[in-house]
Amino acid sequence: MRNAAVKLLGSLLLSVAMGVQAQTMESDHWSKAQLLERAKHLQQLAAKGDGSASEALEKYPHHYTMLAFRQKSGGGELHQHFADVFVILDGHATVLTGGKIVDEKSTDPGEIRGKSVDGGTRQEVRPGDVVHIPAGLAHQTMVADGETVTYFVIKVEETR
Repeated sequence: MRNAAVKLLGSLLLSVAMGVQAQTMESDHWSKAQLLERAKHLQQLAAKGDGSASEALEKYPHHYTMLAFRQKSGGGELHQHFADVFVILDGHATVLTGGKIVDEKSTDPGEIRGKSVDGGTRQEVRPGDVVHIPAGLAHQTMVADGETVTYFVIKVEETR
């Protein structure tokens, strides 16, 4: 009888936990216009800083979303545990993938940054383009003088 009560209590707790989770789950929706409006403050931050700014929009158990703006090229990056998916909203840039990071340094666990990427493949990106960069692949976003790029980023945790 005691064993049955323990099983019943466990089932009840699991049901309550699943119900709470189901009640709090929501979807997110941003229009291109909303994201570009939100990016206006990133443009101001970029102008005052190093030419780029980004912000996390929402965080989930195994991925998160960001909004990014660049008016200047970034350095080389490699995320050991996260893939990047870029959705270009406005502007023009070149995304370099592959190759080797120049002067690489570990900045956080699983995060490597450097001056640039040497080698790799260049791809011009414009509004509407989508870029997938797997975890572990060096990459760099380059912006020509006088150009800017605004993009939505989905960072997806990958296990290998």
